[in-house]
Amino acid sequence: MALFGKPKYTIVRLKKKEIPHGLWTKCEGCAETLYNKTLDENLRVCPKCNYHFVLGAHERLEMLLDSETFVEFDKDMVSVDPLNFKGPKTYKEKISADQANTSLKDAAISGEGLLEGKKAIIAVTDSRFIMGSMGSVVGEKITRAIEAATKNRLPMIIISGSGGGARMYEGLFSLMQMAKTCAALAYHKNAKLPYISVLTNPTMGGVMASFAGIGDIIIAEPKALVGFTGPRVIEQTIRQKLPAGFQRSEFLFEHGLIDMIVHRKDLKSTLTQIIDYLS
Repeated sequence: MALFGKPKYTIVRLKKKEIPHGLWTKCEGCAETLYNKTLDENLRVCPKCNYHFVLGAHERLEMLLDSETFVEFDKDMVSVDPLNFKGPKTYKEKISADQANTSLKDAAISGEGLLEGKKAIIAVTDSRFIMGSMGSVVGEKITRAIEAATKNRLPMIIISGSGGGARMYEGLFSLMQMAKTCAALAYHKNAKLPYISVLTNPTMGGVMASFAGIGDIIIAEPKALVGFTGPRVIEQTIRQKLPAGFQRSEFLFEHGLIDMIVHRKDLKSTLTQIIDYLS
């Protein structure tokens, strides 16, 4: 009979359920797979190994400043192409691409806001925009922010995430920003006003050799890469093996370049305490 001719088992083939993109992130520190919602709730810090992921400028400001207190300066300032730079991509093409990818006009945002009710001027560089390199717009925005802090007798905070140093697309126009930002900070210091520099991963090149390296108080996030030239270039130049952890926050703290290493979740309260003390 047909009944006895049927197979004992019914085979059901299920379609493989795919995991939606954008839900998980692999930690660059320990290779752990992290649920993005959990990672965001932990301020983009790996709960397993304490690796601090790179944050964009807007994320930094949202994390540090009291809600809806930020007033941005010079928001429409954009770079021009003084050298008519040409390469695999022209400078104008590179700017347009990074503006589309990051929703930023350039690699820095500056303005005024409150930290636990305390007013300060703040500037942030963003490594997603041409590696956070310092061109004429970045230098001008930071200089104007410092001058506003001096004029209004407010503390100045600069958070650096700049792996590109001076921006090669602008040549000497970029290099002169190092002197310009430092000169503005010298006037700020002469007015006996505090300047706090916060170093994040990475802070390199001309940025570290100028405004990032001369804070009254220099803070770094854990394991941030901080220096002028990268460790591989240094090893190739001096033909010596560098010490373990060279150019990381912990190494630089041990050797006196920075004043403290602060976990991201403690940064706002630490900045507030320093401002309160120095004021």
